[in-house]
Amino acid sequence: MIYPILYYGEPLLRRRSKPVEQFGAELSTLAEDMIETMYAADGVGLAAPQIGIDRRLFVALEVNREDPQEAAESAEELAEELAEESVGEAVGQLADTHEEDDAQTLSEPELTEDEKREAWGVIREHVIVNPVIIESSGRQYARDGCLSLPGLIAEGVPRPTRVIIEYQDLSGAKQRLEANDYFAHVLQHEFDHLEGILYFDHLPAERREAFLEEHRSLLAEWQRLARARSKAAAKAPPRVGSSR
Repeated sequence: MIYPILYYGEPLLRRRSKPVEQFGAELSTLAEDMIETMYAADGVGLAAPQIGIDRRLFVALEVNREDPQEAAESAEELAEELAEESVGEAVGQLADTHEEDDAQTLSEPELTEDEKREAWGVIREHVIVNPVIIESSGRQYARDGCLSLPGLIAEGVPRPTRVIIEYQDLSGAKQRLEANDYFAHVLQHEFDHLEGILYFDHLPAERREAFLEEHRSLLAEWQRLARARSKAAAKAPPRVGSSR
C-alpha cells in the first residue's frame, strides 16, 4: 500500500511522536507499506509522521558506496531532478484532491522497486523502531531535502558525521546501529521527524531566515491548505464502524 505523504504545515510534522508499544503483524505490514511508499516517492528514508502516523518508526536505505561523497552527490542529483519536476506543481498537488493525486502519481514510478534497489546500490533496508541516538561525533555539511517539502533544498545542513543508534526491530528486540557520513546523515534526518524537527531547523539563524523568506509563498500555501484539510476533517461525519 502506498500512502500519501504529508506536506509542510501539517501539525503532526511538528510534534514529538509517541513510542511504538505494540509489535506484531500490523507493525510489520506498516513497515512494508512505508518501504513501498519510500521507493515510490524516490526517497532514501521515510518516517511514520510523514504518512500521518504518530509513532516512533522510520525506514531508511543503506547504500553501497565506498566514497560517501559519491553517495551524497548521487542523492543531490536525484533531489535536483525531483525539484525541477515538482516545484512548479507543488501548490497544485496540495489542492483538495492532493491525496488522491499523490497516491496515483506514486503508484506509477518510472522504475520498479527492484530496479531502484539495483540502480541506487541498496544493500539494506532498515526498519527503526523507538530509536535513541546514544552517541555522535564529528561534523559534516550536506545538501538536504525532504519528501514533505518537495522541491525545496538547503545547502550545507550541519549534522554529526558519526552516530550510534539504539532501537527496536519489528519483533521488539533491542538493536544497535553505527553509521557514518551519508548514511549517518540519512538516519539523523529521519530521527528528526520523530522529534518534530525539519532539516532547515539545523541551519544557522541567518541562513534559516533566508530559507524561509525565499520560500515564504509556497510554505504559506502549504500551511493554508493544511488548515483547510484539518477543518474539513473535523466537520466530516464519522465513518461506519468508527469509534469517533
